[in-house]
Amino acid sequence: MLLNTCILLECLFFLIFSSSATISALNLTLPHQHPDPDAVAQDVQRRVNVSLSRRQALAINAQCQTGNPIDDCWHCDPNWAANRQRLADCSVGFAQGTLGGKGGQIYVVTDSSDSDPANPTPGTLRHAVIQTEPIWITFASNMLIKLKHELIINSYKTIDGRGANVEITGNGCLTLQYVSHVIIHNVHIHHCKPSGNTMIASSPTHVGYRGKSDGDGISIFGSQKIWVDHCSLSYCTDGLIDAIMGSTGITISNNYFSHHNEVMLLGHNDKYALDMGMQVTIAFNHFGVALVQRMPRCRRGYIHVVNNDFTSWEMYAIGGSANPTINSQGNRYTAPPDDNAKEVTKRVETDESEWAGWNWRTEGDVMVNGAFFVPSGAGLSTQYAKASSVEPKSAALIDRLTMNAGVFGGPRDDEGEGNSYPGFSGGGSGSGGTNRNNGDGDFFGMIFGSGASRLPPPSPSTSIFLSLLIILILYTITNHDAPLSLQLLLL
Repeated sequence: MLLNTCILLECLFFLIFSSSATISALNLTLPHQHPDPDAVAQDVQRRVNVSLSRRQALAINAQCQTGNPIDDCWHCDPNWAANRQRLADCSVGFAQGTLGGKGGQIYVVTDSSDSDPANPTPGTLRHAVIQTEPIWITFASNMLIKLKHELIINSYKTIDGRGANVEITGNGCLTLQYVSHVIIHNVHIHHCKPSGNTMIASSPTHVGYRGKSDGDGISIFGSQKIWVDHCSLSYCTDGLIDAIMGSTGITISNNYFSHHNEVMLLGHNDKYALDMGMQVTIAFNHFGVALVQRMPRCRRGYIHVVNNDFTSWEMYAIGGSANPTINSQGNRYTAPPDDNAKEVTKRVETDESEWAGWNWRTEGDVMVNGAFFVPSGAGLSTQYAKASSVEPKSAALIDRLTMNAGVFGGPRDDEGEGNSYPGFSGGGSGSGGTNRNNGDGDFFGMIFGSGASRLPPPSPSTSIFLSLLIILILYTITNHDAPLSLQLLLL
């Protein structure tokens, strides 16, 4: 009896006091987490090398092949509009292999309205993104879509704004929660505000109550294989792109960020262990005017920042806590005039004695106007030689690799981008050419399937409680003489 009691107490002590350390020590594997992130970083640089070599060898017009491996994959095809889904073959980095709506039907958005988020009108963007099968979404004309509440996007979807000027704004903006294989391409996302406390459809058969959203441009929550490419993002209440709660397999490429404070958050909080498996590629983006910080701000995970153009910041460019791996290769960092803000990096609320061991590496980066990157951990040693076995391209090529960043044909820093988008009045009316069609449109008819929302993963505290409960039940069953009553189990 005494021996059994001691064994029980020892199990309880181990679970309660060692659970946090155990979780941290385990190699927590998320769906689509790559076993060798350094190999993925090498592959990105290999693809850049191949594209640049092909451009030089063929002497092709710069309007076509630029050396950017994503754009060169599809943009040189004069008939790309007839083969839109080829885009899904062009991703690089951790989102490589993201299918989006590849293999699915084309859904043409003909109506810019968003009048009823709980019962979307056929032909609207909201009606398209909640369907359960793979869909490739295009737009019949230029549109300004003012969302009434957050747009909940289902798995295996591509939002493809090529061929039209598509602006998404309003309340909530884009939410990807417990989904996979989503591509968001060539759309403007701006002036996103918090909203919620209402019923919103997340599939043709599921409408649920949603609390208040943060006002992110794109919110990625517990999702994998997500690719955000050639979008222009600005003026949102919270982050322009936030990825949290065990999201991984993400590539953020060819985007144009401007006019914002906290640009990008990667990781939920310092204690959320699942974010150890977060893997994000940030490539060929232009971080433009009026940005302050978080480009990105990382917690845990492996973040590959490669061939981006950071034109300025007010506080810092790359920040982190909770020991993320930062692999910075071939970027151009242009510091602001403020002598107190020249450092690219910031370890957030962490003593040097702790962050000195973090793996933050800079390789082939060009520092302009006094910018400097503070490496640490393996970034200071030869232990990181594997990640640098492929020489990064010189950041002198950044102008070419990022020349089309953002929405194709969109405004750039030197083109006098103002404080609001042309045609944006906050009233939700479409720009010229936007169609409103409440009857039968060019969108396709579908057979709807079940699409209940996926439940969130259990928290560590829940797992611990369940483990304790199982031990107590087994103890009660196998030890009839033990003074452990059902009442004690229920306390």
